[in-house]
Amino acid sequence: MTGAAVASDGSGGGRRAAGKVRGVTRRRLPIGIQTFRKIREGGFYYVDKTAFARQLIEEGTHYFLSRPRRFGKSLFLDTLKELFEGNEPLFRGLAIHPDWDWSKRHPVVRLSFGSGDFRTDGLAEVAEARLEEIEEDLGVAGRPGLASERFRRLLRALHRETGERVVVLVDEYDKPILDALREPEVARRNRDFLRGLYSVVKDADAHVRFSFFTGVSRFSKVSVFSGLNNLTDLTLEPPYSSLCGYTEADLDEVFAPELAGLDRERVREWYNGYRWRGPERVYNPFGILLLFRQREFRAHWFETGSPSFLVETLAERGLGPLDLETMIGEEALLSRFDVDDIGAEALLFQTGYLTIAGEVEAGDKRLFRLGYPNREVRQSLSAELLRVLGADPSRQGARELRLRELLAADDFAGMEELFRGVFEAIPYEWHTKSPVARYEGYYASVVYAFFASLGLDIRVEESGRRGRVDLAVLAPGRVLLFEFKVVEEGPTGAALGQLRAKGYAEKYRSRGEPIHLIGVEFSRKTRNLAAFEVERA
Repeated sequence: MTGAAVASDGSGGGRRAAGKVRGVTRRRLPIGIQTFRKIREGGFYYVDKTAFARQLIEEGTHYFLSRPRRFGKSLFLDTLKELFEGNEPLFRGLAIHPDWDWSKRHPVVRLSFGSGDFRTDGLAEVAEARLEEIEEDLGVAGRPGLASERFRRLLRALHRETGERVVVLVDEYDKPILDALREPEVARRNRDFLRGLYSVVKDADAHVRFSFFTGVSRFSKVSVFSGLNNLTDLTLEPPYSSLCGYTEADLDEVFAPELAGLDRERVREWYNGYRWRGPERVYNPFGILLLFRQREFRAHWFETGSPSFLVETLAERGLGPLDLETMIGEEALLSRFDVDDIGAEALLFQTGYLTIAGEVEAGDKRLFRLGYPNREVRQSLSAELLRVLGADPSRQGARELRLRELLAADDFAGMEELFRGVFEAIPYEWHTKSPVARYEGYYASVVYAFFASLGLDIRVEESGRRGRVDLAVLAPGRVLLFEFKVVEEGPTGAALGQLRAKGYAEKYRSRGEPIHLIGVEFSRKTRNLAAFEVERA
C-alpha cells in the first residue's frame, strides 16, 4: 500500500520555488504537521495511508501500534478522527473515498499525552483536565471525579446522545511513563494510573466502535494493558509495516519534484532502512522532509531528540558500539519493556536506533538480527557513544577531521598517534568510576566509534571463508581490516598474525582497492595501545 500525490491547491514555501518538475506540481512540505485537515486544505504533499485505515476498520476493533518518534503516528490518528467524523471533502481522491459510508458519523474521543512534563506527580490532574476539554468540545455535561470514572461516563453519554458508538484514539499513550523513567517510583505510579484509565475502553466495549493506541514504546500488556487485553498489536505485523513512514514508491510517486538534484543512492544510504518485518524498508518522514527543504545531508531526525537515557542505560550494562552491531533477540525480547525491566534490545529497537536487519529460524523460535537503519543513526549515535566511552566531546570535531585526513593519506603512523592521544586523554578517575571501561572490547569500541562517526561503510565480525574479521572499514579507495587483542591475554603480534593466517583479505580482493591489515593490541595495565601494526595485504 503506497501513497499518491494528492493535495489541495497551494504554493511552495521557504527556499523552495513553486513550479513543476516532470509535469508534477511542487507542493508545500508538511514538516511537523500532524493535522490531516491542515495538510489536505493547505496544499501540502500527502502520502495516502487511508487504505490501511479501511483495512483495519474492516478487520477489527481495538489496535495498538508502536513506532519511534516523528514517524507520523499522530497524523494517522488525526486521519482516523476526520474519517469517523465523516468529513468527506478532505478524502476526495484518496483510496478510501469510494468505499466509505459518509452518511454515518461517529463521536470521536481523542486523548493525547504528547504535551506536558510527567516527571513529577500530577498525571491524574492532567488527565482530568484533558477529559474536561473533550467534554466541552463535544458538548457533553461532565462532572468532577476520578479520571477513569469520568472517561467511562463520557463514553456512555456520547453513545446515548448520538446513537452511535464512540471511537477512542489515544496518542503518546506511554509518554507519562517514559518521562519519568529516571524517577522509577513516579514512573510506576504513572503506569498504574494509565492501566486503570485504559481499562475503561474494554469495560465500556458496548459503547466503543473502534480504538487505536499509539506510542514509542511497546510496554508489555501485563504492565499497562492488562485491563485491555483485547488489543491487536500491529507493531510487527508485516502487512502494516509501512503504515507509518515513507516507502521508496512514495518518494517516486509523491515527492518526485523534491528528488531532482539529489543523489538517490545517497538519500537511501542516509535516511532509508527502517523495517518492521514488512517486505520493504521505510524512511522516517521528518528526516526526509527536512532533507527536501534544506538540501543538506545531516542527522535531521537524530538532532531532534536526546538519547541520553539510552546511552546511559547502555553504559550501565556494559554495552558498547560493537555490541550494537551484533544484537540478536526473539520477539519477546524486543517487547520486554517496563519500568523495572527494560531490555536493551527493546530500548534500542523501539526508540528507532536499531531496526530489524534480518530474521533467522532457530527451531520453533524466530530470531531477529538487529542493525542500524541508516547512516544518519549509526554516525550520530556512534559520536554520542564516544562521550560515555570517555572521549573528550569538546575535541571530537577536530579528531574526526584529523582522522579523515589520515585516512586519505594512508598515514597509519599518524593514526596510531591519534588513538594513543585519545586513550591518554581519558582521565584515570573515569576508568575507576565508569562501568563501561570494565567490559571486554572497550578499547576496540572506541576505535570503532571513531570510524563510525565519520559515516564510513563499516562491517563488524563479517564472515569470510576462514573466520570473522573484528572490523572492516571500507573507506574511499581503500579497505582497512582490524583485529583487536589484549596483550595480557596472548603473545605480542597475535592480532596481525591472525589477520595473515586467516586470509581475511581474500574476501575483499574483488573490490580492486588497496587492503591494509591492522593488528591493534591494547594493554589493561597502561590503558592504551600496546601495538599498532600495519601491513599491505
